[in-house]
Amino acid sequence: MSRRKWLVCVSIALTIFGVTLALYAASARPAVSASGLSPGNIEGMVVDEGGNPVAGATVRIQATVNSTLSGPDGGFTLDGLAEGNPVTISAWKEAYYCAKAEGVTPPASGITLTLRLYQTNDNPDYEWIPPTGANSCYSCKPGVTDIWLNNDLHARSGTNPRFFSLYNGTDITGTTVISPGYKLDFPGTAGNCATCHAPGAAVDAPFTTEMNLLAGTDREFGVHCDFCHKVADVYLNPATGLPYPNAPGVLSLDVRRPFPASPRYQLFFGTFDDDNVPEEDTYLPLIAKSQWCAACHQFSFWGTPIYQSYQEWLESPYPQLGVECQTCHMPSDGIMTNVAPGMGGVERDPLTIHAHTMPGAASETLLQNTVSMSVTTQTVGNTVVVTVTLTNTGAGHHVPTDHPGRHLILTVAAMDGGGQPLFQLQGGIVPQWGGAQAGLPGKAFAKVLRDAITGEYPVVSYWKQTLIVSDNRLPAFGRDISVYRFAAPPGGGPVTVDVALLFRRVFRAEIDARGWDAPDILMETAHNDLSAQPWWVCYLPLVTQSSGK
Repeated sequence: MSRRKWLVCVSIALTIFGVTLALYAASARPAVSASGLSPGNIEGMVVDEGGNPVAGATVRIQATVNSTLSGPDGGFTLDGLAEGNPVTISAWKEAYYCAKAEGVTPPASGITLTLRLYQTNDNPDYEWIPPTGANSCYSCKPGVTDIWLNNDLHARSGTNPRFFSLYNGTDITGTTVISPGYKLDFPGTAGNCATCHAPGAAVDAPFTTEMNLLAGTDREFGVHCDFCHKVADVYLNPATGLPYPNAPGVLSLDVRRPFPASPRYQLFFGTFDDDNVPEEDTYLPLIAKSQWCAACHQFSFWGTPIYQSYQEWLESPYPQLGVECQTCHMPSDGIMTNVAPGMGGVERDPLTIHAHTMPGAASETLLQNTVSMSVTTQTVGNTVVVTVTLTNTGAGHHVPTDHPGRHLILTVAAMDGGGQPLFQLQGGIVPQWGGAQAGLPGKAFAKVLRDAITGEYPVVSYWKQTLIVSDNRLPAFGRDISVYRFAAPPGGGPVTVDVALLFRRVFRAEIDARGWDAPDILMETAHNDLSAQPWWVCYLPLVTQSSGK
C-alpha cells in the first residue's frame, strides 16, 4: 500500500472512531431541554439578605437525602428528580435560619434561596413559652409534646418531691425536718441547684434562684421545651473537652432568647436542616450530640466529682462507635412521621425523628437492657461454687451513674432441698448500708461518698464537702466477676441457686427516713437447679444466662 493510501485509510478510521465516540458520549449524557437544563434538575443560588452569594450552604429536597452544597458563587444543582413533580427545596448554613422554596417543578432554574442570620445576643426580657395552653408547644406539636410530658422527668424537675426533700431537708411531704438538707446546711442562700433543675429561671440569676420560689413555666415544667430549644452552644474547655469547673448547668450554656418585637421574633434550634418554618427555626447539629448534655451531667462540688456521665461517655468506646446520649435517651419510636401534623409539619422517615421519652433511672425497660448477667453453678468436692459475671453491655457510661445515691445490689442465694440457706464459705456480702439485703451473699456497686467533717458514709449530701470512699461501678463494656462458695448439703441432695441484681435509687436509710416511694427495680435474675452429690463426686458447671428482669 502506498503512503498516500495508508494515510487515507487512517483518516477514514479515525473519522469513524470519532463519530462513534461522539454518539456514545451523546447517549451517555442526560437529555437537554431547549432552555439548556437537564430534565429532573433544579438550579439556583443561595444568597444572604444583601443578595451576596452564600457558599457551603446545605441545599436539600425537603425530607429526603437528596442534597448538595452551594458553591463559591452560591450556585447549586440538584438532580435525579422526577420531571414535572413539584418539590420543596431548603437551604441552611450555620448561624442562619433555614430557608425554603415550595412548589418547584423540575426542570427549573433561577431559584433563589435567601438565608437570614439569626441573633448572636440574648434577650433577658423574653417570656418563656409554656409547653401547654394557647400558643404553646402543644398547640403546634401535640404528639411530641404529649410524649415529653408523660415520660420525661425533666418536665418535673421544678416540682420533684424527692429533690425538694433533699433541698429543704424534710420528709417527702415537706412537713417534717430530716437532716441533711441544703437549706438546713446553708440557710439564707439559694445555691446553684437551679442552674440544672430550673435553668430557665437561673439563666439570669444562677446563684440566687431559690428553688422554693419558682413560678410559672419554670416551676410547672422544669427543664422545658422552650429553654432547651434556645441553647445555641455549650462552653467546653478545649483542653479537656469537659465543661469548665464550677460552671454547672446554664452557666455553661449559650442561650439565645429572641426579641419578639423585631423581625427576628423567634428562634428555635432543632435537628432538621430543612425545617418548614424558616421565619423561626434553624438546624443545630450540636443538639443531637452528647456535648449538648454535658453542662448538667458533668460537674463537681468542692472539688469532688459528682455527676460524671458525660466524661464517662467521652472516655468510653461509644464516641468512636457513633453512639450519642440521644441514641439511647431520645430514640425514634419508629411510628411518628410528622411532628406538626396539620400545622405545616412535613412527613418524614420516622427514624429521623427523636422521640422525647428521655428514659433514665426510673425506666425498668432501660435498666433491664443495660447489664447482662451469667451465672455458673457447680459442685466441687463438698462445696457449691457460684460464679456471677456482670457486663455493662447497654450503657455508654458507668452503671449506675450521676446521682451518688444510686447503686446496684447483687444477691446470691444458695438453698438446700428444704429451702434452708447453705453456709457461705467464701465470697462477698452486701454491705451494712444495703437495707434488707445487708449481710447476704453478694455485693453492691456504688460510688460511696463520705462526709469530710463527720466521717459518715455513705452520704448523698454532696453540697457539703465529701470525699470518695470507693467506686466500683461498671464502666461502659466493663465486667465484674465474683465467686461465692457454699457448703454442700451433708450427704448430697438438691440445691437451688437464685441470683438477683437490683437497682436502688438512693440508700435505704434515706428512703425510709424521708418516706420516699422509690421501690427497687429488678434488673436481672437467674435460677439454677443442681443435685449436690457427696464430696467425692464432681460435676460439670451449670451455666444460666440472666432473664433480663
